[in-house]
Amino acid sequence: MDESALTRRRLLELAGIGLGVSALTACTGGIPPPDTSARMPTGTLTAPPVPAASAIRTSSGSFVSAFRPGIYTRWSLAAPELPPGGSQPDLPVAVFLHGLGGSHAVLLEDLAAHEPLQRHLDAGGTPFAIAAVDGGNTWWHRRADGSDTQSMLVKEFVPLLGSQGYDLGRIGLLGISMGGFGALLLASQGRLPGVRAVAAMSPAVWDHYDPREGAAFDGPADFAAHDVFALRSRLAAVPKRIDCGTGDDLAATVRAYRAGLPGDVEGGFRPGGHDSSYWRSVLPEVVSFLGFNLA
Repeated sequence: MDESALTRRRLLELAGIGLGVSALTACTGGIPPPDTSARMPTGTLTAPPVPAASAIRTSSGSFVSAFRPGIYTRWSLAAPELPPGGSQPDLPVAVFLHGLGGSHAVLLEDLAAHEPLQRHLDAGGTPFAIAAVDGGNTWWHRRADGSDTQSMLVKEFVPLLGSQGYDLGRIGLLGISMGGFGALLLASQGRLPGVRAVAAMSPAVWDHYDPREGAAFDGPADFAAHDVFALRSRLAAVPKRIDCGTGDDLAATVRAYRAGLPGDVEGGFRPGGHDSSYWRSVLPEVVSFLGFNLA
């Protein structure tokens, strides 16, 4: 595809905005999923198709992770519905990382991500799914207490999605606040080779260790091992979008982080705070950004 055609396609999309796998057990909820019993056993996560303007279904489930000992881990999914008689090709998937004090439920409850995803499909955008999983308050990296939610994502949850037909060569990452930090960290460390794009809304990023930040890091060495400022050069080839509200206390450090990133960075700053109202206002554009880069 030549550059002019790519630009026209991008403008059209923007204009349309208005575990060890064996340890997992899944259940579906929300909009009833299609009958896929002929393709895979019941009770598993089902990968949807790619028809334009199809309805969005939601699903949820739970599993026990080897990387979160003794903790009941839940997940949620929003994806295009499988039409009657439709085929089921591989579909790209974006993985959502929630913020401090949140859970998988933020995706469909606080953010209502299924709504902008539906509008994205209605506008002819690339169909894809968005999946979320519990990460606790671990800041999405290995902690001194033994929990390791990043490894849970990489070695358990994402492989589960792949085993059910999702295209792990086309993965998007997005997150808010603590999850924005986690998405940028994971994309920078390169542990998921299929990452095609990363989007962070109000990412909780700092350019130096400050013990007043509380539970984000276990100490100076832990901060140094997960310093997203120091890792910025590794995002040179990754499409990236970073947004933050001008009334957010993190705005200054987010500006500094963006300023040192190599290559183009989509997104920016607009009025808003560090809250769901702001994130919901930005999410339709984030969905379009992910869809374009997962095409």
